[in-house]
Amino acid sequence: MRRILLATGVALLLAAAGCAESRRSAAPPAPGTPTASRQDAGQVERTLASLRQVDDLPLYEMTYVGDYDPTVGVAGSTEASPFGCSLFAALGDRDRPVFARNFDWEPNPALVLRTDPTDGYASISLVDISYLGVGADPAGDRRLLNAPLLPFDGMNERGLAVGLAADDAATARPVPGRPTVGSVRILRLVLDRAATVDEAVAVFGRYNLDFDGGPPLHYLLADATGASAVVEFVDGELRVDRRRGPWQALTNVPAVGVSDPDLRRDHRYGVLAEALDAAGGVLDAPAALRLLDAVRQGHTRWSVVYGLRTGEVRLVPTGGGERSYRLPVR
Repeated sequence: MRRILLATGVALLLAAAGCAESRRSAAPPAPGTPTASRQDAGQVERTLASLRQVDDLPLYEMTYVGDYDPTVGVAGSTEASPFGCSLFAALGDRDRPVFARNFDWEPNPALVLRTDPTDGYASISLVDISYLGVGADPAGDRRLLNAPLLPFDGMNERGLAVGLAADDAATARPVPGRPTVGSVRILRLVLDRAATVDEAVAVFGRYNLDFDGGPPLHYLLADATGASAVVEFVDGELRVDRRRGPWQALTNVPAVGVSDPDLRRDHRYGVLAEALDAAGGVLDAPAALRLLDAVRQGHTRWSVVYGLRTGEVRLVPTGGGERSYRLPVR
């Protein structure tokens, strides 16, 4: 496993643009009884002690020390929301592919989380900790030990990135014999267990997804080889749309089986497509952040760009000011 390295960010006058999510946490575990933690007492203490606030969002950082069970969950429910999301993978430069996304939602505290499980890949991910029942002052709250269960986007040490967006048309019909996981939890299973887009799609295929209690979702995947795919649930069944050009994008309209002209009728998708076409799918991190800014909405919480081969992570919270991280990629 790889240790995730933190670097101080450089302030930029950039903002962000959109993504929606299924909010799952109305019944948080009682303090002192985390459901995911498989840590000893010392690891719990080191994990909670690593928490620090780095931005007025408020944005926190935490390193998870020890193991967790990614198959157990935090019960909860959410109300549907009209908020949107914008994601894209710019893959025209084989040496520097990037994955970018905007998260649009309610003004909740967020967490940059580092994990390195003994039986999975190290990763860096972003979590809306309100879904854990954690408030804006989470110091010492043991419910943070469930944070690995709810990544809204992230990248692992093999250069695989994943993000989600609301898709009101999605329906997931359960397949007998498959275990069921939450529609956000699946991202943790992908980050821990998949090194490539093909492996990530296989992880999706091993589970039934639960969309109850929140907006249904679809997903964008990309990896360090330059592969990418959209994963959707159409008429109850898992469908996959793999990229055919130097980029792939996703907003809040169904994408699988939809023609390119129809996709571009969505305003945010159209803006992304035009810019990515003009660039030939070649964008560095600053250019990717500028493109996210072009589709920014008033309720954007963060913009993030993952370097799939460099391991570089650039994060801009809602108030501006960039933070940089590095996840060594192999």
